[in-house]
Amino acid sequence: MRVIFMGTPEFSVPALEAVHAAHDVVCVYTQPPRPAGRGKKPRPTPVHVRAEALGLDVRHPASLKDPAAQTEFAALAADIAVVVAYGLILPQAVLDAPRLGCLNIHASLLPRWRGAAPIQRAIMAGDAETGICIMQMEAGLDTGPVLLRDATPIAPLDTAQTLHDRLSTMGAALITRALAEYHDLTPTPQPQAGVTYAAKIDKSEARMDWTRPAEEVARHIRGLSPFPGVWFDSPFGRLKLLNARAVAGQGAPGIILHGLTVACGTGAVEVLEVQREGKRAMSADEMLRGAAGGARA
Repeated sequence: MRVIFMGTPEFSVPALEAVHAAHDVVCVYTQPPRPAGRGKKPRPTPVHVRAEALGLDVRHPASLKDPAAQTEFAALAADIAVVVAYGLILPQAVLDAPRLGCLNIHASLLPRWRGAAPIQRAIMAGDAETGICIMQMEAGLDTGPVLLRDATPIAPLDTAQTLHDRLSTMGAALITRALAEYHDLTPTPQPQAGVTYAAKIDKSEARMDWTRPAEEVARHIRGLSPFPGVWFDSPFGRLKLLNARAVAGQGAPGIILHGLTVACGTGAVEVLEVQREGKRAMSADEMLRGAAGGARA
C-alpha cells in the first residue's frame, strides 16, 4: 500500500521501520525541528532523523490547518495514513484524504486512557495491564473504532520508560498486522463505559508529596520516570527519583528512615534509582555508599 507515516518521538520509530519494510511509504510527516541542547540549535525529531536515513521524503509543517498543506497532503494519493504520537491535530480534510483513512497506534486499551499521557497515567493509577490499540481515526479525541488490540501486564517495577519501550515494539508489530489484514478486519466501536482521559503531565506533578500513601508515591515515581522525573530536596541535594517500591515503615511523611527509605502518609517507599543534579542515573545503593541516612527529606 501507499502509506503516509505521521509520527514524532522515539516511540514512533519502530513503527516507521516496520511500515517501511512492508509498504511504500510515500512521505513522512513529523513535528518541525525544535531548539535543543546547550546551543539551542534546531534539532530534528527522532522520526525525522530515521526517515532521512531510510531515504524517505520528510515534511514538517507547523500546522495542517492551512488549505495549501491539506492540498499537498491529498496530492500524495495515499491508500492509508499511519499516525503514532504525531502531536498535531488532524483536520477532517486530512483524515479524509487517504483512500482508506487514517490509522492511529494508541498506547492504551481504549477507551481507558484516551489522550496525551496514557503510559504514565496507567502506571500512576495502578493498572494491572495496558496495551496497544490500532484505531480508525475520526474527529473525536481517540474515539474511533478499534481494529486490533494487544495487552501487556504492568510489572511491579515498570517505569514509564520500560513500558514505553515495550509498547513501542508492540505497536510496530500490531500496525504491520493491521495493514496486512486490513480488508479482513472489522472495526469495533469503543464502549461508552470505562472512558478515562490521560491528561498531559504537568510540571507541578514532578515535586514529590510524601503525605500520600506509599503505593501511590511509588507509582507516581515510576510513572514519571525518567521524564520529567519526580524530585525532592534531600540531605544529599536535590534528587530525581527514577524507581521505587512501597515497603513497610512508619514515620512523619518525608523522614528518611534508613538508606533511601522514606516515610509516607501511610507506609514507606524504598527508592531504588536516583539521579543527582548534573550526574548520571545510578542505584540508590551506589549513591549512598559511604553516606549516612536518617535526616529529614
